[in-house]
Amino acid sequence: MNVTLLLSIGIGGFMGAITRFSLSAMVNKLSNSPFPWGTLSVNILGSFLIGFLFFYFSQINLSANQKAMFITGLLGALTTFSTFSLDTILLMQQELYIKAISNIALNVMLSLGATMLGMFVFKRIYL
Repeated sequence: MNVTLLLSIGIGGFMGAITRFSLSAMVNKLSNSPFPWGTLSVNILGSFLIGFLFFYFSQINLSANQKAMFITGLLGALTTFSTFSLDTILLMQQELYIKAISNIALNVMLSLGATMLGMFVFKRIYL
């Protein structure tokens, strides 16, 4: 395994994790709700960015290390399936079943929609 590639992913992951923590905490504080709006927000943002950057990176000259830093590192750490899963289980344990089902539906539908929107925005701007 390429050490430079691993370091690139690690740097991106560091930036993504800090960003996820900060944005998620800010959104949760603003919402003041038991619903995990912070996790949902970072998943939607990350999904939009990956959709956009997927096409953008195919148009510009970036090294494999740079692409991995942004896609695998930054966006991989920014979006969070594990936190989404934990949030859903905690809602179920609190017997907030409608909120748990809503969390599942919103994360899946809005994240997929945001990825498609990111791709659409790229195409409208650059193609």
